[in-house]
Amino acid sequence: MIPKALESTSFSLPMQKNLYKGKVRDVYNIDDRLLVMVATDRISAFDVVLPRGIPYKGQVLNQIASRFLDATADIVPNWKIASPDPMVTVGRLCKPFAVEMVIRGFLTGSSWRNYKDGSREICGVKLSEGLREHQRFAEPIITPSTKASEGHDEDIAPSEIIRKGLMSESDYTIVEQYTRKLFERGSEIAAKQGLILVDTKYEFGRGEDGTIYLIDEIHTPDSSRYFIADTYEACFAKGENQKQLSKEFVREWLMANGFQGHSGQKVPEMTDDYVMSVSDRYIELYEKVTGEIFERADNEQSLKRIESNILAFLSEYGF
Repeated sequence: MIPKALESTSFSLPMQKNLYKGKVRDVYNIDDRLLVMVATDRISAFDVVLPRGIPYKGQVLNQIASRFLDATADIVPNWKIASPDPMVTVGRLCKPFAVEMVIRGFLTGSSWRNYKDGSREICGVKLSEGLREHQRFAEPIITPSTKASEGHDEDIAPSEIIRKGLMSESDYTIVEQYTRKLFERGSEIAAKQGLILVDTKYEFGRGEDGTIYLIDEIHTPDSSRYFIADTYEACFAKGENQKQLSKEFVREWLMANGFQGHSGQKVPEMTDDYVMSVSDRYIELYEKVTGEIFERADNEQSLKRIESNILAFLSEYGF
């Protein structure tokens, strides 16, 4: 039997103001003070939620993000207060900036697809001629994107971010500095595990105290891409595909089956075997990134377990 996947929650929590369902997370507002974020097993690609959940995916995302939030707290304050369940993080409520800070160390994924189609500029960053897929940039480039509530996110230049009032110039400068320092730390941690952090995205928000906080996830397979370090140079020299630890393999499978999120396209059938292969890849990434064996939570009664753990935390917190 294929393990159960947790695709949705609908708790009624103490002092709950609302419930927001994102592409993969269910987010509960508690008294406009806390956010309870449940990382479900939903999976999205090309800004579309796919029809089947991936067992243990939410646990992988939550536990990697929780670990990296702790490992970077000396660089930038973050929203996390606690992780009372393998699939849950509780943190301070922040007002998000409507921008995702994408940082790229290599010409890979969507940036390569655009380059191959003739583009020589991303978000105001000029790219030289003659670059190859998976080529390392001389230094990482920052290519922000809009944070769309619906539909596709879009690349946006820093000057446009400021001009449109999505961030002030001073806030953008601070966030850009944080982005570079976080990527450097993530790259250092990845290197210790024999990995290369290729690209990733960070999200930031402002707390009630006016402080800018790092929010949401960090360095997970949904937000980041990793290469295997000891095979990178040989694969690049031969023009071969890099072995990636990221969600890119899901996008590649979808594209190979005629789906890129465009109107009229149909998501291909996700068989049990395919669903479990995706689950295995997520678990592989967890173990390679953390250097630890992944301990599968009991997902037969995951809803009851998660609700119980959230309620116990909120009770201790005074709710």
